Amino acid sequence: MKRDDTVRTQTAVLFDLDGTIVDSRAGIIDSLHGTLRDLGHEPDPSHDLSWVVGPPLRDLIGEILNHYGDDRCDEAMAFYRARYEAEGMFRTPVFSGMREAIDVIGSHGRRLFIATSKPIHLARAILEQHGLLNRFEHVYGARPDDSGAEKPELIAAALHEQGLDKRRVVMIGDRRFDISGAHANGVRGLGVSWGYGGQAELEDAGAEGIVDHPDDLPAMVEQHLHAAGLHLHDA
Repeated sequence: MKRDDTVRTQTAVLFDLDGTIVDSRAGIIDSLHGTLRDLGHEPDPSHDLSWVVGPPLRDLIGEILNHYGDDRCDEAMAFYRARYEAEGMFRTPVFSGMREAIDVIGSHGRRLFIATSKPIHLARAILEQHGLLNRFEHVYGARPDDSGAEKPELIAAALHEQGLDKRRVVMIGDRRFDISGAHANGVRGLGVSWGYGGQAELEDAGAEGIVDHPDDLPAMVEQHLHAAGLHLHDA
């Protein structure tokens, strides 16, 4: 096998899920509002929840409850899980153009994986309902109790279990957590601006590249993986 082919077959792309592949904000916020009502609170319409997609569940629920002077985090997480699995997870449309972008990246021979803070069983179910699960070799996510949701650990697990060379991997996401998680593992972090973090957040996190539309994503991935391949030839 030629060295160029070796680099190509061993390169990999890790994708975040919420805000990158699927637009899950409405389902998540509706589930959070329902959770607050389950706890006896009327959701405050002035309370900004636009930031809730991305952080681990315990962190975001703790922050939301603090606004209401409530510390029943475990109870709230149980209510949220039940609501999200019953209703919220079905309000997760695929961003326009992302299905095609994933297929193009895969057609270039890249190994594809998911690295999400969402529990694995929910991530797999959402991908399955959209006919996308079979595009990915493996889904890395939180445990059913939402533990193990930190991006640095998820990405580290993917690198270790799949035998990936961090120099031949890129992580794609819409939040600073995706970029910082990639950088914690020596992986290039590529940002997408159509999600929930935005251009400024991704720039501040040090994303190596940012795209504004899924059509542009395959070219950016190839650019950065090609640069990695050239670096390996020079090493």
